[in-house]
Amino acid sequence: MKFSAAILTSVLAAASLVSAAPLQRRGQTKMMTKTTRFDASGAIYFITNEPDENMVIAASINSDGTLNLDRAVAAGGRGAHGIADGPDALFSQGAIKASAKGQVLATVNAGSNTVSLFSIDSRTPTNINQIGDVVSSEGEFPMSLAFNAAGTQLCVLNGGQVNGVFCYKVDKKTGLNAMPNTLRPLGLNQTTPATGPAGTASHIIFSEDGKQLIASVKGVPPTPGFLAVWDVNSDGSLSPDFKKIAPAKNGILPFSMTVIPGKNAILATDAGLGFDIFDLKDNSKSSAVAIDGQVATCWSSFSKKTGNFYLTDIGTATVTEVHVDNNLKGTIVAQHPQLPGSATIDNDIATVNGQDFLYVLAPNATAVDVLLLDGSGTAKQLSTLDLSGPTKAAGITINPNNLQGMTTFTR
Repeated sequence: MKFSAAILTSVLAAASLVSAAPLQRRGQTKMMTKTTRFDASGAIYFITNEPDENMVIAASINSDGTLNLDRAVAAGGRGAHGIADGPDALFSQGAIKASAKGQVLATVNAGSNTVSLFSIDSRTPTNINQIGDVVSSEGEFPMSLAFNAAGTQLCVLNGGQVNGVFCYKVDKKTGLNAMPNTLRPLGLNQTTPATGPAGTASHIIFSEDGKQLIASVKGVPPTPGFLAVWDVNSDGSLSPDFKKIAPAKNGILPFSMTVIPGKNAILATDAGLGFDIFDLKDNSKSSAVAIDGQVATCWSSFSKKTGNFYLTDIGTATVTEVHVDNNLKGTIVAQHPQLPGSATIDNDIATVNGQDFLYVLAPNATAVDVLLLDGSGTAKQLSTLDLSGPTKAAGITINPNNLQGMTTFTR
């Protein structure tokens, strides 16, 4: 795939738009609690994604897995909503991402075409501070982020008219520094903001060994989507072209991606079916599995304690628990209904005191659901964190249709 003059021109135009955009308030913090939590086991983070000002919402994780809503910090840019109605404004997973190894947090500002980096205070994980300046995403409508295992490299997925990936070196003093030979196009026929959900980019991750960077792209029925796979060189640069991997028969809309440990394979949610399993060594062994009654299964995470994957459906407000065996056969273990109509979207898992907890953003309920994963098939509703009351009292704008992202950090 060649990088055309037209794409280069569009990228330069996007960069000039970013530089001309009005600066946002750096480091502004609004507190939702009077007590600083030095004993917190970790934190969860998501974004307001508001078009006037994007903010990072941080809640501390208690020793029993429950949450305290602590503060909102200006992300340094503006949010955006793709051209579609309802929640899931960015049609993606990974709009905000934490690195426990690097003790850093990054977020997209989809309306500003920028990315922001923050330090995480390990003693008080909701205490985050911006590092350096916000930087251009080198594209339009940034929607997903991925850190490498060491937390030293960050890559962004752009899903607008100027789409593709770009990577940065993470410096804890200066922030995000552009890496040469990492600007790579996807070549999607898209708009800014992106039009979707079908036909949009979705998620970006590193492979388990860190040697590949992978982006997922949804199809436009009946044409299936694909995974775009770039090789990552020793200096962090990317191969000039990506390898396109199609889902197995009946797969159509690969969305989020979660690594299947030790298998060089990926479980991808599929909003048109249920989920897809991609064997990155031998795609003939890939498969597509239906979830009966599903509406739009789009987000996923993996629990080391149970060995299972947890998939959320925005339409049914259900968490579907899935097991993948050594032969990469995926089966449904159990389903865990949440509040009807709550529109469960982004989720992530944290391990606290030997227990795994699933945190699910439910924008229509302006809440975060907390589930205890104490064994295979036995996810238990532990608590629900209300967002509307505390944010309103603190003067923070929350629109259910704009809320996005979920990432966790533990010490």
